[in-house]
This record gives sequence, C-alpha cells and structure tokens, in this order.
Amino acid sequence: MVVTMAARETPPGECPQCWQHAHDRSIHRRLKPREDCQPCLDHMHNGCPYLVPKKKSSWW
Repeated sequence: MVVTMAARETPPGECPQCWQHAHDRSIHRRLKPREDCQPCLDHMHNGCPYLVPKKKSSWW
C-alpha cells in the first residue's frame, strides 16, 4: 500500500516550497539517480525566500 501526502494547503509557520518538496513525491521523481534538486539546494545554502508567518498561540 502506497500512501502519498500531496498537501495543497501549506500549514501556518511552514515555507510553501519546503512543504511541497517534502510532501509531494512527484517533484523529485523526475530527477535522475544522484541528481540534486536545485531549489532544495538553494534553500539549504540561502535559506527560505519566503517570510513565513508563525501560527498564533491560542492561550495568550
């Protein structure tokens, strides 16, 4: 049984690109063996380009 988790909505506090690349297998499926994903490498070296809003704390 194969379970895929292709999330359309990015949860609060998450970078949209990081979330999609982590949870949508079709993005990396097109890569050859040992080929690196350039957007992932860019994120690792330069950080996330998005200002990610943090989720609100409900008890404050």
